[in-house]
Amino acid sequence: MFAEQKITLLGDDLFSRQPTCQHSLDHDFNFIFVCLPTSHPTLYEWLAYLDANGELKTTQHRRWNGKYFEIWQCRYLNQIPLREQQPALLVNWCELKVYRESDAQLLHHNSWITNHFLTPQIVLDVCRSGRTRWRTENENHNILKNRGYHLEHNFGHGKQHLASVLLTLNLLAFLFHTVLGLVDERYQRIRVQRGTPKGFFQDILSLTKYLLFESWHHLLDFMLDDPVSPAASNSS
Repeated sequence: MFAEQKITLLGDDLFSRQPTCQHSLDHDFNFIFVCLPTSHPTLYEWLAYLDANGELKTTQHRRWNGKYFEIWQCRYLNQIPLREQQPALLVNWCELKVYRESDAQLLHHNSWITNHFLTPQIVLDVCRSGRTRWRTENENHNILKNRGYHLEHNFGHGKQHLASVLLTLNLLAFLFHTVLGLVDERYQRIRVQRGTPKGFFQDILSLTKYLLFESWHHLLDFMLDDPVSPAASNSS
């Protein structure tokens, strides 16, 4: 949906304030930010009033999630004031409820504000994009914290932004290992043999503590071919 448009920012409820939204627009960004009733009472008072007058729009779609069918129910409205204080930015609001079709169990409920103009099709794309923000948590932050990258450790600020430098190195390491997992056949074989990312990193730490390798390829070849290496012993 957004491939030919400028960048769309995603954020939680802390971002859905007028200064942040206006700052995003001023710098030529779109946005999709979570918007909760507890933090935006004026906006939801407007929504309740307009809903009572039948002005909220709805759409429903049936989707297969790979395991079972879901029912996506969306409500949405364009051009609603974000806050009581004037001037108030006019934003577009949408709400998503996801039910399991077989037993009508509610699986997901959230709402967002955006500057994307909402139509029956666009609102689905906005809701789907809003939900994918959690993929950043699950596929990036959690892995960096729990899978051997030790992101949860406090490195200390240092005198010249040491924490930022070490965080950047962590992110670069994660990026390079992700690319290697996609394109390097030897790396893929070792990861399969070793089983877990944490174990793989422990092997690298142990080997490089006692042995000197001429290159990254030399290290991978040693782990694959040497009968005493952890990776090789796990494959036997």
